[in-house]
Amino acid sequence: MNNIFKTPSEISAAWVDNGAKKAHLSVLNTLLLAILAGIYISLGATGFITMSSAFGEQLSGLGKFLGAALFPVGLMLVILCGAELFTGNNLISIAFFAKKISFWRVIRNWLLVFLGNALGCYFFAFVLAESSILNDNAVNFVLSVASSKVSMTIMQALLRGFMCNLLVALACWMQTSCQDTAGKILAIFFPVLLFVVCGYEHSVANLFYIPLGQFLGSEVTVLSMWLNNILPVALGNILAGGVFVPFIYYIVYLRKGNEVIK
Repeated sequence: MNNIFKTPSEISAAWVDNGAKKAHLSVLNTLLLAILAGIYISLGATGFITMSSAFGEQLSGLGKFLGAALFPVGLMLVILCGAELFTGNNLISIAFFAKKISFWRVIRNWLLVFLGNALGCYFFAFVLAESSILNDNAVNFVLSVASSKVSMTIMQALLRGFMCNLLVALACWMQTSCQDTAGKILAIFFPVLLFVVCGYEHSVANLFYIPLGQFLGSEVTVLSMWLNNILPVALGNILAGGVFVPFIYYIVYLRKGNEVIK
């Protein structure tokens, strides 16, 4: 292995090991680490809300960019502090493709992590709403975000979820190549910044944005939140991070008999 970074084939092998380890975590540990991840993503999303709402209409693009530059802190905390995030854990399917874990282990992990992420997001959304720390501009921004997220079609939500997790899963994939903290931070920062600036949909972040809007007075219903956004976005996230990315890398670098194996 290169002392500076892992090669793509080494990253693939590392994620097979990561997937097997994550899939065999106990139920309690998986839930607790997933709750932390939900809180961490909520912290990054709070930075996005605060910065994006601080600029007027004429400077809204600048506000969005600066807010997007703060959002990656959430994934940095997940990776560097240790937590279980649904969108990143979609990659554990590569261990299934490599026949190291069962399909049930993959589904079990995804369901437990998604549940824990939701609990963490709901908890932090409630705490933030009750703290009254958000000013009027930030509150109005959250209400607008919550409304817009349930206004798209199911296909739009699915496709935006797919595009989002191409970047988030690749951020998780790419940081595995780095041997130092600074490298991991940079590997995480740019893909996540890009997905936020582009307006793609992240199911876990939305489990914070929309409930926060509800706590602040939004008329968005729980049913519309799940049917119009969370479920199709989560499916899009899975198709990208749980199928598209890991399966291609499995075929190229891990399948027996493939000449690219090193």
